[in-house]
Amino acid sequence: MQTALLIEQILNGLQFGVMLFLMAAGLTLIFGVMGLINLAHGSLYMIGAFACATVAAATGSFWLGLVASLAAAAAAGALVEITVIRRLYDRDHLDQVLATFALILIFSEGTRWVFGSFPLYLDIPPLLRGALPLPGGGAYPAYRLAIIGVGIAVAVGLYLLISRTRLGMRIRAGESDREMIAALGVDIRTLYTVVFALGAALAGLAGALVGALQSVQVGMGEPVLILAFVVIVIGGIGSIKGALVGAVLVGVIDTLGRFLLPVVFATFMDASAAAGIGAALASMLIYVFMALVLAIRPQGLFSAQG
Repeated sequence: MQTALLIEQILNGLQFGVMLFLMAAGLTLIFGVMGLINLAHGSLYMIGAFACATVAAATGSFWLGLVASLAAAAAAGALVEITVIRRLYDRDHLDQVLATFALILIFSEGTRWVFGSFPLYLDIPPLLRGALPLPGGGAYPAYRLAIIGVGIAVAVGLYLLISRTRLGMRIRAGESDREMIAALGVDIRTLYTVVFALGAALAGLAGALVGALQSVQVGMGEPVLILAFVVIVIGGIGSIKGALVGAVLVGVIDTLGRFLLPVVFATFMDASAAAGIGAALASMLIYVFMALVLAIRPQGLFSAQG
């Protein structure tokens, strides 16, 4: 059972990392192409979760809720980009931080006004309610494995989009020299709106998927946003590959740290003290890892061209 438990924790880390990747991929695209620090990205994650929970409750279909989460988050992202963000591209990063922080407050209070302060709950679809056996005994929830599969599929899809399509060529060109592609006739405003909506849709998808594992509530996106920023700093700003690798590393390090450190400390101290110290140190691990990466590679593990 120890082998099964270790495999389960590794899979938990992968699932956590995949969720962070869905958040970080959109965030790193937006920053890489637009140079914009978007603190409101977590609010788009929350919108996706609320849209999925609301539609699933009204229709009885989790899958329709999933589609609604993508549509609602993308529409909210496009609306925000057109009405607010578009005025911030030439402004200082401090102005961007203040404006997008204001959007957090607006989205949070607006969501509380519409849905109330009580959390919503999203059921796992019947198709994915079972568990699959693990080597060494035990089982792992099928829904969590499905989240890992979705993350891998999204990563492959983003790679093909950016490397094989005309839109991807424009995104890569926008990261390198936005003035040049504007001079060549590319509608840079439309490109920015599409990229922002794509990033928002990915955040909404992450919120919907995680909503079935925890409650859907106001402010649920802010803790995840902090970790998403850690991911893109580790992986390299503007790099989708960096976002994937960084997210998996953060997810596995955080999960295994919380699992293994209390066990290690319990070998030479009281179990209750080991649990407290281990949990405290585990919460610091990803930030220590981020500091080490920045000390060795200040640009992150991968450059935007990687």
